[in-house]
Amino acid sequence: MFDTFITNGKIVDGTGNPWFYGNIGIKDGKVAYVGNDRAHHAKEVIDANGRMVSPGFIDGHCHSDLMILDFPESEIKLQQGVTTEVVGNCGLAPVPVNPLYKEDLQSYVEPVLGKANKDWKWQTISDYFNELDRSLISENVASYVAHGSLRIAVMGFENRPPTKEEMEEMKYILEQGMKAGAIGLSIGLLYSPGSYSSKEELAELCQVVAKYNGLFSTHIRGEGNNLIPSVKEVIWIADQANVPLHVSHLKAAGKRNWGKVQEAMELIEKARSRGMDVTCDVYPYSAGSTMLTTLLPPWALEGGLTSVLERLKNPITREKIKHELSEEQEEWDNLVASTGWESVIISSIHTPHLKRYEGRSVASISKENSKDPADQAFDLLIEENGNIGIVFFHMDEQDVKHVMQYQNALIASDSLTCYTGKPHPRLYGTFPRVFSKYVKQENILTIEDAVRKMTSFPAKRFGLGKRGLLTEGYAADVVIFDFNEIEDKATYADPKNYPEGIQYVFVNGKLTTQEKQHTSQKCGCFINSASQTILTR
Repeated sequence: MFDTFITNGKIVDGTGNPWFYGNIGIKDGKVAYVGNDRAHHAKEVIDANGRMVSPGFIDGHCHSDLMILDFPESEIKLQQGVTTEVVGNCGLAPVPVNPLYKEDLQSYVEPVLGKANKDWKWQTISDYFNELDRSLISENVASYVAHGSLRIAVMGFENRPPTKEEMEEMKYILEQGMKAGAIGLSIGLLYSPGSYSSKEELAELCQVVAKYNGLFSTHIRGEGNNLIPSVKEVIWIADQANVPLHVSHLKAAGKRNWGKVQEAMELIEKARSRGMDVTCDVYPYSAGSTMLTTLLPPWALEGGLTSVLERLKNPITREKIKHELSEEQEEWDNLVASTGWESVIISSIHTPHLKRYEGRSVASISKENSKDPADQAFDLLIEENGNIGIVFFHMDEQDVKHVMQYQNALIASDSLTCYTGKPHPRLYGTFPRVFSKYVKQENILTIEDAVRKMTSFPAKRFGLGKRGLLTEGYAADVVIFDFNEIEDKATYADPKNYPEGIQYVFVNGKLTTQEKQHTSQKCGCFINSASQTILTR
């Protein structure tokens, strides 16, 4: 007797092999049968009626660390067919917490992770993982140890190498995180304090990750003019530590750099040919999203957000920042100079009388107010206490397609938590968009390979255990969708729209979403990489 029996499906099993007609039996949270036999008894029978049946999609790069606790229904992701998210990316996470630097940490992560509606009940990485495990959540979650947050806990925003004692403390906390079930270490070399770290410091930390067969995930130091040396840097780190490397959201930012993704992928292939384990991910949009402060020179970000705002208020340092933003820089990627303020769109702002600026470019806002665009950006940052999200049009669509087709690239959303404003549409539409645009319209991926890049590939890459395949003994994370109807509805102008075409979503064997309605089942779990067990409730 199965709990659920799905009949008449076109099964895309996650392997990349051609789909086939068949039936699936689910029992005790796992796939218990895949085949053509119809003679089975079940408590519930669902007729897929010729629709596609695939493993639940795995969002291997997102920033839902706090959102999943604030909104445990996870409808934004479940509506896309996502059943598992990987958090702690880009060196950003709400742990570990050192009470001395708690406010610094919160201001550091808030523009990306959002401001938690609940009190932070945790201090250690293990505390946070336990909170996820105790909470009734609707999807599965795995997490990295985040290097930026780790460094803040030990050193604050100090721009210097760690002392021997500080390095030992970071290694100890990292090791405790790995023992608690983290999948590896993530870094964000574009963001302070990650940007203050040398490759030698990171290689030493990665030796701890290697000890636990973890993954080294990297938001590289530069994605524009410095793309190639930045890729070389993280390959060097991974090689020194003998740790698998995953390059986050591979792209070439700024028009003068378009096409460089080919060279970046060649570097990855050369590393692989030497025996290294290197992969990357990509999101299916030509615009990115981050916080407005990220566009400032690295030196202007030293000391945390309070120091940044003080520099913007000081006429001398303000003019220095403004001057540097007006010219290409050799030391760092100045995406303002290479792309322009007209490509920087305000996505989220909190002050009521400024919310009219959401969805508009800094260039257009500055024109309305008769200000220099840089001064306009600085004034908004001061008034908003630095917490402004942006959508940034700085990529070439052909580059996106090339990376998406790359055999060693998986698909993820890189979605930021955004409770207000006009977030990047990838928050609501990433996975259906792959099918509607890149499988059906552009024909650059087959449906089988698209599913593989969202299921078995990330499951294997991130050490998620028996997930990502429709085969007996694997977790019954399942999506049933209509290939003809699946389509993303989130746009840059109107992003908060759920997609069409996804009928059923199962998480750990429980029907969680049916015809766009949450069933009130909350059967997700924290995936402990140290044990790789499938937990069911």
